[in-house]
Amino acid sequence: MSRSIERRRFLATAAAAATAGSLRPETLGGSESSPGVPVPPTLPIQTPQQDPPPPAPLGNGEPPALHFQAYPGGTGALMEKLWRDTDGDPFERTAIDIERWSGPVPTSEEDLAFLPVHRLAALIRAREVTSSELTGIYLDRLKRLDPVLLCAVTILEGRAREEARQADLELASGDWRGPLHGIPYGIKDLFAVAGTRTTWGAADFSSQFTRFDSEVAVRLREAGAVLMAKLATGEFARGDRWYRGRTLNPWNLDEGSSGSSAGPGSATVAACVAFAIGTETQGSIVSPARRCGLTALRPTFGRVSRYGGMVLSWSMDKTGPMCRSALDCALVFNAIHGADEKDPGSLTAPFRFDHSPDLSTMRIGYTEDAPESFVEALRALGADPRPMPEIPSGRSNALGVESAAAFDFHVAPGGEPPPIPEDADEAERRRRGRFRGSRNIPALDFVQSQRRRLILMKEMAEVMRDFDMFVSGSGQVGLTNQTGHPAAVVPYDYGVRNPDSESPTEMPLTTTLIGDLFADDRILSVAHAFQQGTDWHLRRPETG
Repeated sequence: MSRSIERRRFLATAAAAATAGSLRPETLGGSESSPGVPVPPTLPIQTPQQDPPPPAPLGNGEPPALHFQAYPGGTGALMEKLWRDTDGDPFERTAIDIERWSGPVPTSEEDLAFLPVHRLAALIRAREVTSSELTGIYLDRLKRLDPVLLCAVTILEGRAREEARQADLELASGDWRGPLHGIPYGIKDLFAVAGTRTTWGAADFSSQFTRFDSEVAVRLREAGAVLMAKLATGEFARGDRWYRGRTLNPWNLDEGSSGSSAGPGSATVAACVAFAIGTETQGSIVSPARRCGLTALRPTFGRVSRYGGMVLSWSMDKTGPMCRSALDCALVFNAIHGADEKDPGSLTAPFRFDHSPDLSTMRIGYTEDAPESFVEALRALGADPRPMPEIPSGRSNALGVESAAAFDFHVAPGGEPPPIPEDADEAERRRRGRFRGSRNIPALDFVQSQRRRLILMKEMAEVMRDFDMFVSGSGQVGLTNQTGHPAAVVPYDYGVRNPDSESPTEMPLTTTLIGDLFADDRILSVAHAFQQGTDWHLRRPETG
């Protein structure tokens, strides 16, 4: 056989084998091997490639595989540190005592409604007032004031009265669950509560019902608290405007209550609830608390489960109490904090609130814009406040990218956002465009931004190395939401806010205590020490 014929036969055989998807050596050179030469192993027969299964559908809540940790050294290093600092008991839970009631009981329903939680708890425990009576007072106030304030999305009257009745039965039998037992409260309408609407402040979701409970609602139910209402949030957790209108500040009905925890701020300061649960991603607890003159805690990132809450940013969302005193914030926080398997970003760390802290042992700083009178008051209580060194600054694109991912199911259900109507006005274009811009940020830019964010966190850790906390006039909202540091809003005086504005307001003036990571207990203890000798936090607006 000529060499050319053999070559053609070889090529034909190879082509046939390739077409069949099986290229085996024995088909190319005969069925027998040459003497002393082993036959190469047969290659596996290739099968036609199948299409991968479609990706799992995503809504708003499914968390990503990557999780943010506020401690720059990571979760493992944090656990080791907590283990050492607590002598091997980093998960202990410390009960917070409340002073028993003594003296006359307020006879005015309004006076009762404006009492802080720890005083209401003392009344209930002493059987001076029932949960049902207290719930009725708050329901009447909420139904009367909500048409003006627009602070509630859904008033849960039937549910609240039944929970209050159950609390009274338990209390009558001597079963006292703790200081929140029988206390009526409201929750921001970002949190799921089975059988109720959870609207996220948006008309598109005004009929959204859920069949499960958010973890924070579960923990408050277990503590015996009485859920009265789902309270207003700005649309998709921005500002104080939602689909029914604008939630107003009870101190000044010419202005909004700020947001996005607008309803929790407004309802609490107007004594429509005893306390409320808000959320913050970038100012949404601190801002309405300051606007409305409340005491509030934005906890260290990860200390309270966000399961069942609307997601805006997995690495920045936080849940916290909005109250009428620092002690109230401590009582509520003590009931809701701790790790939850349903929230991969959550963890447990010690919380040791101190009724009588020694401020001389606290390392307290202050910024140039800190209120001088508040700093001096801390000095009079034994503290030695020192000026803060330069505080770092920096921004990441985490909020934009993560919120775009969280709302992709709504903005682009078909894969690409539909065009904004040409006749849409500027407000409508802003609303529709909110979650669109960050869709085009490259993945590389997002990762690089998070790398720089860790650098910022380390710079902040270096600044806080010699401080437990510092007093800030501005609140450092942008920075501390990037780094995960806790903040407590504290009323410190009473006077005209923004005297040059068109609508000046006489109300409690507030400042912010920024704590080191996981120093939530310390900033609340210091705020409580200040409030024991002042009554700014007890001032109340005229609610009619």
